[in-house]
Amino acid sequence: MNPPRLLCRLAADRSGAALIEFAIGLPVLLTGGLWAAELTNYALTNQRLSQVALALADNSSRVGLFNGTGTTQMREVDLNDVLLAAKQQGAPFNLTANGRITLSSLENSNGTQRIHWQRCIGAKSGVDYDSHYGKTLMPDGVTYDPRAGVNTAATGDNSASNPGTLAPNGMGETGAQVNAPANSGVMFVEINYLYTPIVGNGWFASPKVLRYIASFVVRDNRDYGQVYNPAPAASRSTCDLYAA
Repeated sequence: MNPPRLLCRLAADRSGAALIEFAIGLPVLLTGGLWAAELTNYALTNQRLSQVALALADNSSRVGLFNGTGTTQMREVDLNDVLLAAKQQGAPFNLTANGRITLSSLENSNGTQRIHWQRCIGAKSGVDYDSHYGKTLMPDGVTYDPRAGVNTAATGDNSASNPGTLAPNGMGETGAQVNAPANSGVMFVEINYLYTPIVGNGWFASPKVLRYIASFVVRDNRDYGQVYNPAPAASRSTCDLYAA
């Protein structure tokens, strides 16, 4: 068979067209599918973080022990319970292993806004994961004060030496800070979470820290004097501890 006739037959042959088209289109289809999966996972992770933050702020604004005198006492066991609930809610995406949750009590005492106490859970540490909106500090203004808000005479603490930290503008992003109502409080939640793409790092997205905040005004007539810890005493989930 001479070359011109062979070329004509090859040009007219369509038996492998579908296979060729599939081979050409597969990378495009696969890339589009992976990109859609990555976008979906990213959106779902953001939604889940938002839901955890809202649920924790809501739960912590309600809990406490009614002491029979018209006020409710916030206890360490109550705080541990609401933090555990947040951990369980975030378990499907390893929230506490790959992130950090900070729960703050922003209080208004005679017109003065202050972060009275904080409790945390999560293994991640460093500036990306610790609170970006204020901490309870020692009188030096630098060192974290895990005993703020404890105010237990037996340990030498009191509201004068561990009153928390002044927050004149409240907590939150500049221009949108949250303030506690007069002689009341706000439960302020901040979550910082390291998002890792499901498709190889750098293909469609790179690891990044996602941050979500939420706040609820305390729902009851809470005793803001301290966080109580009656016997049997519970371990305090203070923010100098880093554990999942």
